[in-house]
Amino acid sequence: MLRALVRGFGQLADPGAGRLLLRCVLLAGLTFVLLLVAVATLLGILDPTGLGWLDTGLAIAGSAAVLVLAWLLFPVTIAIALSWFAEDVALAVERRHYPDLPPPSGMGVSESLWAALRFGTVAVLLNLLALPFYLVPGANLLIYLGLNGYLLGREYFELVAARRLPGSTVAALRRRLRARLWLAGAVIAGLLAVPVFNLVAPVVAIAFMVHLFEGLRRDLRIAPARSALSTPAA
Repeated sequence: MLRALVRGFGQLADPGAGRLLLRCVLLAGLTFVLLLVAVATLLGILDPTGLGWLDTGLAIAGSAAVLVLAWLLFPVTIAIALSWFAEDVALAVERRHYPDLPPPSGMGVSESLWAALRFGTVAVLLNLLALPFYLVPGANLLIYLGLNGYLLGREYFELVAARRLPGSTVAALRRRLRARLWLAGAVIAGLLAVPVFNLVAPVVAIAFMVHLFEGLRRDLRIAPARSALSTPAA
């Protein structure tokens, strides 16, 4: 896993990574701004007490709450947005390190959209439910990494593995490797929580998971599925 992570960081130095990094920074920045607006709007329409003077004070304190909530929800939110350009990052990694791979079979647009929406709904709800526990000193970091490690490990693995393997094989492999994927997800959650670096961390995270997946796939001798475009006609 450490080797995969180091190679994931190495993707930042790839000569062709400039455009991907720029897109990642723009995507991450836009995601965070939209998240700030959404959280601020939600808190703004709430009327906690009905007392104007008290609600005004709560609104002021809410400015800090907006930043904290947006920061906490950023890792799972960016994972949803990544589904639109993760393929470009994965292909860049494969062209450089795994040129022997056939074209990926990929997922359908509707299937990818549904998976992203399903993940986003579950991830946001679970993080909101866990919010009170994030206020407990000492335990908050472990709870944050534990919960989001599970969520992000599963999401990033499926995002990468579904390009190469049938859904049933991805599910079986995910269950078999759940502990390792949980740890990988905790690493990704940690990377995405670092201010400023989290703007480029999604590229590292996807590259890291591609290397991890390819290492596991090859160790287990699982052949990648071929796309219909790469299969010779009979």
